[in-house]
Amino acid sequence: MKIVKLENLHADAGWRTLSFLKITTDDGLVGWAEYAEGFGVGGVSDLLRRFEPLVVGMDPRAVGKITATLQSLTRLAAGGLNNQAIAAIENACLDIKAKALGVPVCALFGGPFRDRLDLYWSHCGSFRARFGDMFAGFGKPRVETLADLTALAREAVARGFKAIKTNPLSLVDGKLTMFESGFRIHPGILDRNIDGAFIASIVDMLAAYREGLGPTAGLMLDLNFNQRTEGFLRVARAVEPFDLTWLEIDIHDPVALAEVRHGARTPITSLESLHGLSAYRDYFERQSVDVAVVDVPWNGLWESVRIATLADAYEVNVAPHNFYGDLATLMSAHFCAAIPNYRIMEIEVDDVPWKSDLVTVAPVIERGQLVVPTAPGWGADVNEEAVRAHPPKARR
Repeated sequence: MKIVKLENLHADAGWRTLSFLKITTDDGLVGWAEYAEGFGVGGVSDLLRRFEPLVVGMDPRAVGKITATLQSLTRLAAGGLNNQAIAAIENACLDIKAKALGVPVCALFGGPFRDRLDLYWSHCGSFRARFGDMFAGFGKPRVETLADLTALAREAVARGFKAIKTNPLSLVDGKLTMFESGFRIHPGILDRNIDGAFIASIVDMLAAYREGLGPTAGLMLDLNFNQRTEGFLRVARAVEPFDLTWLEIDIHDPVALAEVRHGARTPITSLESLHGLSAYRDYFERQSVDVAVVDVPWNGLWESVRIATLADAYEVNVAPHNFYGDLATLMSAHFCAAIPNYRIMEIEVDDVPWKSDLVTVAPVIERGQLVVPTAPGWGADVNEEAVRAHPPKARR
């Protein structure tokens, strides 16, 4: 069996574009992977086109050999977009190999360890506040007040989700807005300075969520890169009364992250922006996190399982970063099913109504749990007709 062609396809998904890699073999088998087009900066699709001549003619079932070959060729610029393009090729080849063997992808790694996965509702409330007009057009109630957050939390519990995760929201002119300093281009992007008003808005927001969730459902807060060590520590201490499942933060410094973790009683989660096994090592050695987040589209499932194995040696649980569409959800589900130290799985609930049309078999979710697919490969292919029906829009 040989690889004969690589193609990439893109679909509009409202506030983002969903991207897919298709690898075709001379036997007629097709493998799919979902990937992130550079989180807004682009470049992964171009790299895939540049890698195509290198992998055409290779046996897609020799997944590790393909990945190791491409990593050796890009060693002088390891990580980053090179890593993401290699991961997409790896993931599509895993789909082919599992289909050729007639097994689900997780079976290639000793799975499944479990057949159902607890889910948490990611960006709960925060994206409805940020993209209010778009979601209102899809018939979703607006999130503008603290009472709206309480109502949304009750909805999450009623739908069976085991937890929700949100981002900092604050009232501006009587209306909730999403705070993203250090993460998006807008005034104050370079500041990342903490103040009492920011902490007070987080406390008010979490109180509203906790009222709707009740005392037992999980509550998570994701600060991304919007503070420095001092700010993260102050927030971690301020949110202790709300019994968070975790506080998620991003710092590219294992020492600083360990300082936050050891200086607060709130569990700390991080590392979603890392590429490759070696990048995680220093964080584990310094006991920097309670839960390590691994991005399967960025790292590839084979490499992600290796990262989870390293985490397991340090008694650290792992959760996938699943910011994407339904194919990536299935890819992350196979990752969770293939490792013993899975914590909980992220999923985007608020999305465009045609998201599930982009795959041939949508993920099955029952009472807040995802049913692990048992069909060969990922359990679904990309619906190319549906992708063509939703061409991507130009975005700044």
